[in-house]
Amino acid sequence: MDIRTVVPANPIDQAEREDLDDAISVSDLVEKIWGFFRRQYLVFLIVTACAIGLGVAYLLTTPARYTAHAMVLIDSSKLRVLQQQQTSFADTPLDTTQVETQVEVLKSDGVGMSVVKEMHLAEDAEFAGSGGRFWGTDSSTQSLESRQSQALDAVLRQRTITRVGRTYVLDVAFTSLRPDRAAEIANGIGEAYIVDQLESKYQATRRASKWLQDRIAELREQVSAVDRAVLDYKEKNKIVDIAIASSSGGANTSTRSLEEQQLGEITSQLSTARGTSAEAKARLDRIQDILKMDIPDASVVDSLKSEIVIRLRNQYLDLAQREGILSQRYGSDHQAAINVRAQMEQVRQSITDELRRIAESNKSDYEIAVAREQSLKNKLADMVSDARLTNRERIGLRELESNAQAIHAIYDSFLQRYMEAIQQQSFPITESRVISAATAPKQKSSPRTSVVLGAATVLGLALSLVIAGLREALDPVFRSTRQVRETLQVKCLAVVPLLDAPPRSRLPAPLRRYIGLDAVPPGGADPLLGRAVLDPSSLFASAFRSIKVAVDVSTAGRRSRVVGVISTLPDEGKSTIASNFAELIAHVGKKVILVDGDLPNPTISRAMAPDAANGLLEVLAGEVALHDALRTARGLDFLPTILGSRSAQGSELLSSEALKMLIERLRETYDYIIIDLPPLGPVAEVRATAGIVDTYVQVIEWGRSRKNTVRQQLLGAPEIYERLLGVVLNKVDLREFGRHEMLDDVASSHGYY
Repeated sequence: MDIRTVVPANPIDQAEREDLDDAISVSDLVEKIWGFFRRQYLVFLIVTACAIGLGVAYLLTTPARYTAHAMVLIDSSKLRVLQQQQTSFADTPLDTTQVETQVEVLKSDGVGMSVVKEMHLAEDAEFAGSGGRFWGTDSSTQSLESRQSQALDAVLRQRTITRVGRTYVLDVAFTSLRPDRAAEIANGIGEAYIVDQLESKYQATRRASKWLQDRIAELREQVSAVDRAVLDYKEKNKIVDIAIASSSGGANTSTRSLEEQQLGEITSQLSTARGTSAEAKARLDRIQDILKMDIPDASVVDSLKSEIVIRLRNQYLDLAQREGILSQRYGSDHQAAINVRAQMEQVRQSITDELRRIAESNKSDYEIAVAREQSLKNKLADMVSDARLTNRERIGLRELESNAQAIHAIYDSFLQRYMEAIQQQSFPITESRVISAATAPKQKSSPRTSVVLGAATVLGLALSLVIAGLREALDPVFRSTRQVRETLQVKCLAVVPLLDAPPRSRLPAPLRRYIGLDAVPPGGADPLLGRAVLDPSSLFASAFRSIKVAVDVSTAGRRSRVVGVISTLPDEGKSTIASNFAELIAHVGKKVILVDGDLPNPTISRAMAPDAANGLLEVLAGEVALHDALRTARGLDFLPTILGSRSAQGSELLSSEALKMLIERLRETYDYIIIDLPPLGPVAEVRATAGIVDTYVQVIEWGRSRKNTVRQQLLGAPEIYERLLGVVLNKVDLREFGRHEMLDDVASSHGYY
């Protein structure tokens, strides 16, 4: 069952529920963090102090070391200038990969061993004798190779090679117990690297020169052989090449076969013939279209460019104009008009004859052009057929020439590289140089006090945070009102502080006698009973006033109120809360009866009526009248519980009909009926009181009551949870409580705080 599915008598309102669900504000977060540090400050102090102590111990026991730095520049431009920008093995621009490669060369065992041998580090106890001090091995008995290997390992461990940013500068750092020795070895590593570069270049160049010399001799013989093969093939197949000058007008020439040149010329002529045929065909088609017209218009006549046709057309137009005038003046049947029309017909016939003559001329031109085009096509086809035979023979020639060109190129390349290799042997130059020699450092590089102490502090704080966080997360008990609302979904009615014995002397003697304090037998009373009345201005009393307000609001409209005070486990202060609450109500003039219903452990009865002979059990059994069992103490009526022979049956009486009838009788007389009930855990019959109790007040001991236990007990008693008014946090250490509780939570839930 989910506790959210059961609605208590006084649940948290929607605003409080949204406040629990919503993300907390920045100020709330800061306050929570501050409270976290206030609660766990001892963890932070102790763990951080231990971490700093370990850091100090490390500083005191670790010998000081000094680091010297030498700067090496990888500069390939110097070598390129000296070698006149020849394509040598080391004159190409350096990229990131090449620089990183040089870093690895500096880190190599070869450079390190050169330093060991050059600086006699095998004889230095710092590098070759350290093992003897710890493992009992005498370095004097070791072989030279063993000591050198030991020294090499030490050098490789203590040197650091890094690239400075994105530059070509390498930082060579070496760490030693002696500052002067650190500078010497850092400079020695740089010099050893330069010497290694010179030696590697010389050896590589010498090996390359020897190999190139042998290879050039072989290539020279191959060049002669392929050149002879090309000439023999041309003579055998009668292949003739023609030299053609470069189109740019330079001295460069290229070769071209005779067949290719002839094919090019025929192709060009054929292209021209095709254009001529197309032009003649267009003229023929145009004149044939004109012949279909009666009298061609002016634009058509102009396109023919024939003066005869133009003159005849103009004559025809003049006659047509005259015929029109005559027909209009004399009529179309007049002899003059008829004569003019006859002349027009003669002119039309003349135009037609002239156009036919032009058409015949165009047709003749077209046929000649077509014949020339066909002749060129036939000639081209014959030449292509002949060229196919020649191309088959040229395939072999091209293979020979291609092979010859490749061998010539290889020969020229190897010859050039051989000359460069010979020149390089006379230039003992490397791309690297030391631009900043190492000097003896003034201050130690390790252990650095600020770094060690800073790291120890950070680690200590981090470990403290983890430990403190685990303590917070694994804390299973109630420590704040927010935890009450989140876990139980009910309001926290009051926070009752943890107090010592009440200050009785503050009250006048008549008041002490009236409330019965002087009648309490020594040692038989709870020192906190009556404290809410004895010190009305205290936080303790204010808490009970908050409970009364909540009870009055929840039971408004009722003449009599029955309030059950419960807890989850014994010794949570439930009886103290019930008695003080009853006394506070009685002190303000209300008629109150306090019923000690905690049958297994009647704490209030032992304190307020230790000599009583009859009580609740006897009244329920009908053996004693109610007024005979009642006691008046501390300004209120009290119905005690006497442990006796009926104690074993007491828990069953809580669910009896007699108890219901008794409560109904008490309702007729009293304004408030306060019942101190047994804890929920040990006594399951408490659930039976739900039918007679108007509302319950749950007492939870701060810092002791476990959240899961209280939650499970309420889940198992839904009848009580439905009538639960709220929770009272009891025995609260206010100083510690302030570290867990946000101020706005305290202020909103408990106006006294």
